[in-house]
Amino acid sequence: MRILLTLIVIAAAAWSGYWYIGKTGVSEGFSTWLEARRAEGWAAETGTLETVGYPNRFDTTFTDITLADPDTGLAWEAPFFQILALSYKPNHVIAVWPDEQLVATPREKYQVTSSDMRASVVVGADLDLPLERTTLTAEELAVTPVSEDQTTRAEALRLAAERLPAHPATYRLGLAADGLSPALEWRVRLDPAGKLPERFDAFEADVTVEFDKPWDRSAIEEARPQPRRIELRLAQARWGELELQAAGEVTVDAQGYPEGEVTVKARNWRDILRMAVASGTLPDAFAGTLEDGLGLISQMSGNPKTLDIPLNFRNGKVRLGPVPLGDAPVLRLR
Repeated sequence: MRILLTLIVIAAAAWSGYWYIGKTGVSEGFSTWLEARRAEGWAAETGTLETVGYPNRFDTTFTDITLADPDTGLAWEAPFFQILALSYKPNHVIAVWPDEQLVATPREKYQVTSSDMRASVVVGADLDLPLERTTLTAEELAVTPVSEDQTTRAEALRLAAERLPAHPATYRLGLAADGLSPALEWRVRLDPAGKLPERFDAFEADVTVEFDKPWDRSAIEEARPQPRRIELRLAQARWGELELQAAGEVTVDAQGYPEGEVTVKARNWRDILRMAVASGTLPDAFAGTLEDGLGLISQMSGNPKTLDIPLNFRNGKVRLGPVPLGDAPVLRLR
């Protein structure tokens, strides 16, 4: 019994020492990271930084945290932020966001509220912390621009990413937004007659993206990885009687211009076209020509209400079937 008791005491003391060393390393690691960002010109401040959870956890809480990258114009503020991990499995963490936070871009600031936003993140056993997989969920999500009282809401949001084992910089991404409700002003502009429901019936995407480098700590400290190939397995949105689906594959050059083809299927496409004009996405002067051309194509297919047509990206331009639409979007992450 004395030997057993002695072994138990030694094991407890060893584990306590491991936990204390680990806890100190975690806290100092975060503090060092914040100091390094400040040295690079970031705003990187936190009120307090504390790690607790003895004996089996390393739970770190930041209060009054602010991060702002002057090179991209992106910023984030929150009253607290938590990173939770098991002490014997530190490469798998749970991140917890507060119910209210502020996200700023070069164009607008957004107030983000939710009832439960958290993410499960698994990184590789490497100092660069390469992302292996992550799942983010949020309940009762609401995003409101600070400059105007127009809120976009979702009953639930799910975003998942997983690195493909054979391709270190390729990830499969999934997105689903349940009960997505666009801002009232936007809905009124798109649907002045009020024929469409308040919420989308479906809004989801399944896509595989190859980047120019893996997502790891350098994605925050240095520069975001940029897409080089995008395989859109399926993206779809259903809103009342309107339905839009897309699938295809494009490559992306160093300037961010896509090259390739995406097949678009639209049900009640004339109404979708009018909504694009109402939102300012499509110039009114061009809408009539486009509608005539697409109308001819849909009649040839046998169903005048449904379009099934390729969207072509070439030389920095985009065409819908034979109809030129204008400049292609630039696919670059700030």
